Amino acid sequence: MAGGITETGELYSPYVGMVYMFNLIVGTGALTMPKAFATAGWAVSLALICILAFMSYMTTTFVIEAMAAANAQLRWKRREQEEVTESDSTSDYSDDDVIIRGRSDPVETRPILSVQNRSGTVDHFDIVERVEMGQMASMFFNKVGVNMFYICIIVYLYGDLAIYAAAVPMSLMEVACGNYSCSAGSLTYNDTDPCWGPIRRKDAYRIFLTIFTLLLGPFTFFNLQKTKYLQIMTSLLRWLAFTMMIVLALMRIGSGSGEGRPPVADWRGVPNLFGVCVYSFMCQHSLPSLITPVSRKRHLGRLLVADYALILAFYALLSFTAIWCFSGGALRDMYTLSFTGSCEVLSALPLRYFLGLFPVFTISTNFPIIAVTLRNNWKTLFHREGGSYPWVVDRVLFPALTLLPPVAVAFGTHDLEALVGITGAYAGTAIQYVIPACLVYCGRRHLEPVVERDAVNTHRSPFTHTLWVVFVLVWAASCLIVVTANIILNDT
Repeated sequence: MAGGITETGELYSPYVGMVYMFNLIVGTGALTMPKAFATAGWAVSLALICILAFMSYMTTTFVIEAMAAANAQLRWKRREQEEVTESDSTSDYSDDDVIIRGRSDPVETRPILSVQNRSGTVDHFDIVERVEMGQMASMFFNKVGVNMFYICIIVYLYGDLAIYAAAVPMSLMEVACGNYSCSAGSLTYNDTDPCWGPIRRKDAYRIFLTIFTLLLGPFTFFNLQKTKYLQIMTSLLRWLAFTMMIVLALMRIGSGSGEGRPPVADWRGVPNLFGVCVYSFMCQHSLPSLITPVSRKRHLGRLLVADYALILAFYALLSFTAIWCFSGGALRDMYTLSFTGSCEVLSALPLRYFLGLFPVFTISTNFPIIAVTLRNNWKTLFHREGGSYPWVVDRVLFPALTLLPPVAVAFGTHDLEALVGITGAYAGTAIQYVIPACLVYCGRRHLEPVVERDAVNTHRSPFTHTLWVVFVLVWAASCLIVVTANIILNDT
């Protein structure tokens, strides 16, 4: 996430790239969305998710334009170095020749880019080298901006890890402590209720959290590679679970047994809904790894529109079937648990266990990857040019700094709706709105003085006017103010 230029890797078609983007966006946040919809009301939720889908699409186009600008700048730097080398190799020119060359074609006054190269076929803005967001920040931002970028990324990843660290033990606690016998009916539990003898449910949660940390925590101290097949497996499990939940909810609603009576609007639930929706549309930080290997980027813009429309429709279908199927009290922070606690919706014991354990399978494979990414961002933030870290700092301090804070948060609370809402509302707003807007603005300003007027960024965002950048920044600031004010008012 924070690295520099890397190999593109194996290319894939635009349609495969859009499938990857769909899978990237639709993740843990989708499981907390139904409860947030039910709390805020169906009309407000529908309006807000449509607005946030549009905002996320806009900033996605900003990041892609910044990626193209970064590729163009790298090409120019490489070409400039080649010209310097060539000039050094032709040092046998006479003094007059040098003076004439300096007057007629000085390097400082030539535009760095032209629409065509000598053969007339090169697009200088073509995205062929993977430039991660951290590298783009170092190219377009000053030192303060780069540090702020890494701080935002680190805070967001901490929130991610805290969500994952709470979701897996909570699912295990529900499976281990819940009564899965349909003869017992639909039961609700409190954290202080007994689980096994004198052990309460919250004690069982902490035991599972300890086991989770001991099993997956050590991966933070190493590098992870070759997770392709794990990702394929978790994607299949995810889509099996989502399809099952939508079909079961539709069957219950169609039979007239749906218990949901959601309000039209409840403004008290809007701040948390905002954070959940922002978190659920998060993909901007992974776009360089996702878009660069796409083989044909000519119609990338149209495919992005189609992808976002499909994701919006999926979120609406999942959430609306949930809020009309379950009553507000039956909807859980993690939507899968709503099915495991109701035999009226799902009576088959193996399927109830599958949905109950589904977050355990999928989230556990992502936790080490996110942890290693966070650890590497810490290293980059404190990197000293030309220096290296002592072994203890590199192999012990940074991994411990990565692992301990999110686990401590998970020990303190397993309120997933609040964790997702806070992570999305604050760190998510910075990554999804502020950073892309600043990247595209600084990228344009950086290249503008030295780009020929006829040179066109083929991946330029449809939102070309600077007022769109201002609008995104104002929107982000306004949302943060409203969310913070509502949290303070609700607490008082």
